[in-house]
Amino acid sequence: MTKFSDLALDPRVLKAVAEAGYETPTPIQAQAIPHALAGKDVLGIAQTGTGKTASFVLPMVTLLGQGRAKARMPRSLVLCPTRELAAQVAENFETYAKYTKLTKALLIGGVSFGEQDKLIDRGVDVLIATPGRLLDHHERGKLLLTGVQIMVVDEADRMLDMGFIPDIERIFSLTPFTRQTFFYSATMAPEIERITNTFLSNAVKIEVARQATASLTIEQKLIQFTPSRKDKSFAEKRAVLRALIKAEGETCTNAIIFCNRKMDVDVVSKSLKQHGFNASPIHGDLDQSVRTKTLDGFRDGSVHLLVASDVAARGLDIPAVSHVFNFDVPSHPEDYVHRIGRTGRAGRLGKAYSIAVPSDDKYINAIEALVKQPIPRGEVPEGALEGASDVPERAREDRSSTSSRSRGGRGPRERGPREEKPVEAVVVAAPFVEVAAEQPRVEQPARAEQSGRSERPRRDDDRRSEPRGEQRTEGRSAEGRSSDGRGDQRHEHRAEPRADIRNEPRRDDRRDYRGGRDNGERVVGMGDHMPDFLLRSFAITTSTADEPEDAPATGSEG
Repeated sequence: MTKFSDLALDPRVLKAVAEAGYETPTPIQAQAIPHALAGKDVLGIAQTGTGKTASFVLPMVTLLGQGRAKARMPRSLVLCPTRELAAQVAENFETYAKYTKLTKALLIGGVSFGEQDKLIDRGVDVLIATPGRLLDHHERGKLLLTGVQIMVVDEADRMLDMGFIPDIERIFSLTPFTRQTFFYSATMAPEIERITNTFLSNAVKIEVARQATASLTIEQKLIQFTPSRKDKSFAEKRAVLRALIKAEGETCTNAIIFCNRKMDVDVVSKSLKQHGFNASPIHGDLDQSVRTKTLDGFRDGSVHLLVASDVAARGLDIPAVSHVFNFDVPSHPEDYVHRIGRTGRAGRLGKAYSIAVPSDDKYINAIEALVKQPIPRGEVPEGALEGASDVPERAREDRSSTSSRSRGGRGPRERGPREEKPVEAVVVAAPFVEVAAEQPRVEQPARAEQSGRSERPRRDDDRRSEPRGEQRTEGRSAEGRSSDGRGDQRHEHRAEPRADIRNEPRRDDRRDYRGGRDNGERVVGMGDHMPDFLLRSFAITTSTADEPEDAPATGSEG
């Protein structure tokens, strides 16, 4: 049987490995380390948990034993998809390189640029980074990759899922062509195969049998139920989760609860806290200091339930996890194996529960096809769904249902009957219309004769139902009134209905052109009679109240 002492590693590395308690390498380590020490590119196909981190860290420390790093020019580069995995690689490097003088720097988001710049300026041998933060430093002119001798891409399939492949291609173009490359992935998607053919040179392909079945120390159960209503699915799943945790009792010393979406992580964690559970969330949108503190609390036992996205499904080595709960069935079958693999480690017993609704059937079929065996079914705990509609965050439930419909194209949410308008609003308006229509119409001339003066013009809404001729009559009868009553005389003939005026001959000859006043005399013609208007002055004068109405005008009369 091959041992680490047979792999031609640096004696200082062998000493650190022995102190860590390892003696026999895993299959991926036994096959990859000799080719890596020979300077060849390595393409490793292996799942998380097979020991592939040590398969590239151990030869890297050995190869970098000679030489010295320059400022802002790291000698090796390790790319990881998540901050937690990058931090774990950094811990492995510290463990295996503690007897060497190699330096390292961890470039991840959520940490200030200033501290990272100081480490880069001193010069580092090993640079461990996530793609986004690495490119940020390069674009700021703080980092050069022209001195990279060894480059490692870890969890390449996870990089593909997170959309980092364009960043990976750009980083490859910034490194020397003569570099040595270690490329690790759990699957060989077409996009990943294209990258390996482009950037790896005569790579040695090492494929370890894919972890198609979970450990025999893990007891699996699939809890299936049908929600009472579509918009209550999220709330009832939370109720089932709480019932499962309570049913396990003291045997559930700690647990990881996996959700597919980040916002569901926050809601489930908050719901558990409100029901008296010790839970904390962890996902990619949290600050790095919060994520680190949460993981440390889960490791030391101060956090009982860790509600996580798939950021904790791969690469995190947390021993002594008693339970795993899949609040959401993963859409990728490989993720199921990674998730439940967080429990039952190092020979310990573990339990994995998955909560499923009818829409998850296609994902369950894919998982069972991968592991080549059905997942044992379990029963919903008795009384789990009683009062599920009264759980907290009902508003959040509605938002979750709305967002899932927008992604999946589902129909609109069920709603209650539309509230009808009050009947009183219609009843009140009807009498007003009827009264306005039944009011008798009083002729304006009759009112003028009784009062000696015309009334105020009626509003527009009072005139709408009357004939057009009477509107003009009443509207104009109020114009041009004066204290001497001239207005009444000028507009007296306008009070007649327009219908009557149309039937009579035109009487324009009766009008006094000075002020539109009717003097009652018909003008026969220029030969018979001198019209009165020719004897009057056209100058406009203002008469006082004491002046007679028919007083002669001032000025020459001809």
